[in-house]
Amino acid sequence: MRFYTHTHKHYCGIDLHARSMYLCILDIQGEILLHHNFKAEPESFLKAVAPYRDDLVVAVECIFTQVTGSPTCAPRKASPSSSATRCI
Repeated sequence: MRFYTHTHKHYCGIDLHARSMYLCILDIQGEILLHHNFKAEPESFLKAVAPYRDDLVVAVECIFTQVTGSPTCAPRKASPSSSATRCI
């Protein structure tokens, strides 16, 4: 099995629910930069991650990741399974 071993400046974890998403963004040292609950809307996500988008990896915990992630990534010509930096 191959593992992803690249490092990035920022890491984002999302606990996604039907109406809300909890975002946590860490820097490379593990310091918490953002730890907040948002509405589960693409606009809320994009606004929250905007300051960190230059080098960001996103992981989402949700049963419906494909359905929710696809509309956010579609206008940016990236698939939800591709690198998050290309998606957002």
